[in-house]
Amino acid sequence: MLQLKDIKSVYFIGVGGIGMSAIARFFKYEGLHVAGYDRVSTVLTKELEAEGIDIHYEDDIKQVALNYHDKSSTLVVYTPAIPADHSELCYFNSKGFDVRKRAAVLGLISSGMNSVCVAGTHGKTTISSMTAHLYKQSSVGCNAFLGGIINNYKTNFLHDGQSPYVVLEADEFDRSFLHLHPHFALISAVDADHLDIYGDEESVSDAFHAFVEKIEPGGVLLHKAGLMIDDVNDEIEVFTYSIEEKADFSAMNIRLVNGMYQFDMRSPFGVVKGLEMGVPGLVNVENAVGAIGLALLGGVEPEEIKAALPLFEGIRRRFQYRIKEDKLVFIDDYAHHPQEINATVKSVRALYPDKHITTIFQPHLYTRTRDFASGFAEALDKCDRVLLMDIYPARELPIEGVNADMIRLLMHNKHVQLVGRDELFSVLTSEQNEVILTLGAGDIDKEVPLLEAKLREFISNY
Repeated sequence: MLQLKDIKSVYFIGVGGIGMSAIARFFKYEGLHVAGYDRVSTVLTKELEAEGIDIHYEDDIKQVALNYHDKSSTLVVYTPAIPADHSELCYFNSKGFDVRKRAAVLGLISSGMNSVCVAGTHGKTTISSMTAHLYKQSSVGCNAFLGGIINNYKTNFLHDGQSPYVVLEADEFDRSFLHLHPHFALISAVDADHLDIYGDEESVSDAFHAFVEKIEPGGVLLHKAGLMIDDVNDEIEVFTYSIEEKADFSAMNIRLVNGMYQFDMRSPFGVVKGLEMGVPGLVNVENAVGAIGLALLGGVEPEEIKAALPLFEGIRRRFQYRIKEDKLVFIDDYAHHPQEINATVKSVRALYPDKHITTIFQPHLYTRTRDFASGFAEALDKCDRVLLMDIYPARELPIEGVNADMIRLLMHNKHVQLVGRDELFSVLTSEQNEVILTLGAGDIDKEVPLLEAKLREFISNY
């Protein structure tokens, strides 16, 4: 297998994935030749192309430049979302190239550094991004490979050649996080998800316990209070965090001031007073408690945290305001699991308790819809009106009898209907709206800017 020093060219199969793109940016920053394939052109792939990364959109080995055909100096990276019969992947495997999964490459890059790994079935993107921001804005600094685009930096990759720390989003999908070796590890949630991979909830829990075993001797585990994580190695310290007071790191005196939360925080390092959020939502206060915990453990000073936290502008598609006016509020969020939807809707309700909430939801994956249809129905019932789009299949083939109507039939709310992409705006505006929420991890993101433009024009006329 190739060593990092031997690699001159890196080819990505599925380069437009959020985790893949961060690694592609790293190798481009290092001055290597970088190119890749993806199925469709997106905002992210266009950004990568603008940064000098060659991308094509057909599964065709003939479109791969000659310098990526030298197996003595070319690393091939693929995402597990790519099917095994993908012709480019088959070609590189058959020719004896060094072909590795994204997670293995991330483990290779981060080896020898102090890895700050953020895991959990929900919240890991926001917490890891907040953590990276707090480190970057301090004298400690950090490198980072993230699962979202931080609005402050317009990227998911951060580089600091002077810092020993690297902040990593530790993805449980396909057990990817088991390739990492954390110095600090945070676990935000352990819920049933990716059951197409794991089979049952117990196997999900087992994977997280295996992740904990990867923590280096002398390292730290910080997990959300209430998670059942036992049999932890005696060579690591264990702390808890929570938005409530019964944890090692906890928020106190939470108050809402001009739409943003302020709070104090108790920790083993003492009390930090006068913390201010730069992003909305009560769920983000708890995310911030976890991120601040990791920052304090890494040596970031409380005053540095107080200065940096209100400057955090959030992440693309994570509780992101698209319109915030008296006439209309439009928020876009990546939530695609029932627990995530619950948390997002709860946060919106706290901010707009007297407003009518219309939610547009695109289910992600047939298996997830099948496994959690009742959970989706229960979460969406907390909205006033719901528009359900077709399931986004991603890597999956259709499953007979599984569709968005499964969710509708389980809902008690009578103000719910299925809606096609072409009729989305007309159906949405057929009734008056006060707060609009778009949710989903599929290609609903393509509709968001179109909806925003049409809604801005629409509200200007009334």
